[in-house]
Amino acid sequence: MTGFEIRPAGPMDAGAVGAILSGFIDTTEWMPRIHTRAEDLAHADMLIQRGWVTVATRNRKVCGFLARNGGVVHALYVHPTARSTGVGAMLLNDAKLASPALELWTFEANRGAQRFYEREGFELAEQTDGKGNDEGLPDRRYVWSATSAEAAKQTERTA
Repeated sequence: MTGFEIRPAGPMDAGAVGAILSGFIDTTEWMPRIHTRAEDLAHADMLIQRGWVTVATRNRKVCGFLARNGGVVHALYVHPTARSTGVGAMLLNDAKLASPALELWTFEANRGAQRFYEREGFELAEQTDGKGNDEGLPDRRYVWSATSAEAAKQTERTA
């Protein structure tokens, strides 16, 4: 994780954030493209304007981002060249420090994300058939709380 910095996103980060989001959609075969790349960029800009986005950078280049409004994580994406480097965990830990409880959704098909969130202490709270999301894909809601994370640590210490 050496060399990465976490900071609030600024207006000049919208292009990089939008490109990371679009890149995931373009390279994930089960993910339908329902918005144009320009719409992805506009969406990234809107999230940044709302003050929801934190970026991870290395050498001043954005390599991942997390969008969060209070305890709701709306997006967490990492550029392919920065995956498996700890950037996602770094962004998620920053969100955990800012909120005593978090919730997020991930698609059923995104097994890697599920493993990541479970490893980071999130618990499955709900599964749907996808009728409630724009993509129409089955999804899962995960939750995390500082209280349950501390209880899990206590259990590990006494076991």
